[in-house]
Amino acid sequence: MLTQILTPPLEATHDKDLIHYPDTDGEPMAETDFQYKYLVYCRDSLDFHFQADPQVYVSGNLLIYYEKGNSHKSISPDVFVTFGIPKHDRPIYKVWEEGKMADVVIEITSKTTEKKDRIFKSSLYSRLGVKEYFLYDPTGDYLDPALQGFWLDEDGSYQEIGANQEAEVLKLESYLLKLELHLEHGRLRLYNPDTQIYLKTYSEEKTARFEAEMVAKSAAERAETETQARLEAEMVAKSAIERAEVETQARLEADARAEAETQARLEANARAEAEATRAIALEARLRELEAKLAGQ
Repeated sequence: MLTQILTPPLEATHDKDLIHYPDTDGEPMAETDFQYKYLVYCRDSLDFHFQADPQVYVSGNLLIYYEKGNSHKSISPDVFVTFGIPKHDRPIYKVWEEGKMADVVIEITSKTTEKKDRIFKSSLYSRLGVKEYFLYDPTGDYLDPALQGFWLDEDGSYQEIGANQEAEVLKLESYLLKLELHLEHGRLRLYNPDTQIYLKTYSEEKTARFEAEMVAKSAAERAETETQARLEAEMVAKSAIERAEVETQARLEADARAEAETQARLEANARAEAEATRAIALEARLRELEAKLAGQ
């Protein structure tokens, strides 16, 4: 008896796992130190800021594939934040698997990316539903102002986030991040209005804690030194007081001895005077008796 071997239909072999989604597009992560420095700062400081929330994912320069079955439809934001998905490392980001697109994107623009960031990416991000989109030009050569922000309205169009200028600081508010993006003297910093401090990266926080520990240690050492000096001064003062007490006691004892010697001398003189007086009286009595005897 022959057994018929059935082969699956051709379309069944088109499993999604057969499609290769590369984890790199061959493009450099950043063109210059200007872009790289702020890319790392934004990504790491946001990751550190949201570290306690397991449902906030922060990444940067990670390929986001936004069309299932098409490995050519990808975008790689410099920095992005997605709320409501698990926090864990990913080689790539597939929108259809994660269930949503990134909520906030920050692009660090440059000479070669400026037009792409302003036009192509802006159009794509709005179509994909990125709710907040920020552009930052670290050299200040391509954007005016160098920091710009946009929010997605109900019609799927980006509206500019109004900037607040205070002194030399330009401020943009991120409603989703609950943070402010500050531009001061051309430098971008992320600011937490609740704590009123700027966000730090892991490295900056570690350095700040180390410096704080060193300051505290130095203060403790100074306090210990001052305490030791005070104890030594107290010991010196106590020793001086004890010496003074000993000297005073010795002086009192010497005065007492001198007074006793004076008293003894006075008493001796008194006794001598009394004996002399008795001797004189006795001699006078003897002469008187002799005179009487002689008269008989």
